[in-house]
Amino acid sequence: SVNGTSATVLACSAELNPVYSPLMYNDARAVDEAKLIARAASAEHPAAMATSGLAKVLWLKNRLGSKPACVYLNQADWLSALLSGRPVSDFHNALKMGVAFGSGKPSSGITNARKPYAQAGQWPQWVGALADLKQLPALVAPGADVGLLARSRALELGINTDCLIRAGTTDSIAAFLAAGVTQPGEAVTSLGTTLVLKLLSRKRVDAAQFGVYSHWFGDMWLTGGASNAGGGVLRQHFADNELAALSARIDPSFDTGLNYLPLPCLGERFPVNDPTLQPRLTPKPENPVEFLQGMLEGLAQIEAAGYGKLAALGATPLSRVISTGGGAKSDAYTRIRARKLHVPIALSAQQEACYGTARLACFGTQLFPGAQDD
Repeated sequence: SVNGTSATVLACSAELNPVYSPLMYNDARAVDEAKLIARAASAEHPAAMATSGLAKVLWLKNRLGSKPACVYLNQADWLSALLSGRPVSDFHNALKMGVAFGSGKPSSGITNARKPYAQAGQWPQWVGALADLKQLPALVAPGADVGLLARSRALELGINTDCLIRAGTTDSIAAFLAAGVTQPGEAVTSLGTTLVLKLLSRKRVDAAQFGVYSHWFGDMWLTGGASNAGGGVLRQHFADNELAALSARIDPSFDTGLNYLPLPCLGERFPVNDPTLQPRLTPKPENPVEFLQGMLEGLAQIEAAGYGKLAALGATPLSRVISTGGGAKSDAYTRIRARKLHVPIALSAQQEACYGTARLACFGTQLFPGAQDD
């Protein structure tokens, strides 16, 4: 199974060779195409962004001219297709390409004799009006059986030909699966270069104006968002050894009152979606310990505001947070976050997204409540 950042899109030939340079996940050139999507679906849809997979598909389609693509794939879809020979996309990677959900079994034909999928993924009619559905991959649930490893690939890689390929997921959801969270109200905060929040909710929440969207998770939803703030802004001011040394001197039992908004540059995505939002890192105290503590408090406040926003929009209220990423190792930061979040915080036993992908390869759709393998 393969994970990858969704919305990094490749236009591929029938032989799965790229016919144009890949458009990366943060490429925002498809502004006009995003406006078309917003009119066809709604401005709230996760695909109605210039960085979405579908916006990139439409941009590529308009520019390939006499060399049209046979299929458009996310990077994880492409790698999986190279292994199996079958171009499919999982519901998670396909969300920003426009996948829709409704009751019944998936349109891909993956069914269960005992129990149908609680939610089914399919390409909605409005996507077909904008793009050729024949050029989009078949849709399957994350962890669904895609097929055996293609014989040519097996020989090339030295892997047994009976190796099963299962549909993958996005990198952030793979990290969530690595943490082993199963109960609604539990969440995983990834404290890396950026701050990513994923909350398991009984209710689906989508609010593009706040940078919020939900992924299919069997009979529940994985809702959340990603802030531009995170460890990246800390490294603009401190080296790694300084961060460790200064963190050890922080007293997290009190608040500095500095009220920082520690963004690395202009603009924020979540819980406020404002491309013009200015960072706020003044006044700057002479004591670097106090300066770092103020920044950590600002990051914790963004995290608390993020989970508060999800609850205000109707998601299951937060009950517990599992932490992953480099920032999760800081005891002072964890105690500051606990003061802001008012829920138990634990460190994930597994810190790598690849562990979650390995679980997906091993257990398939059994990882998602209400969804079972054939």
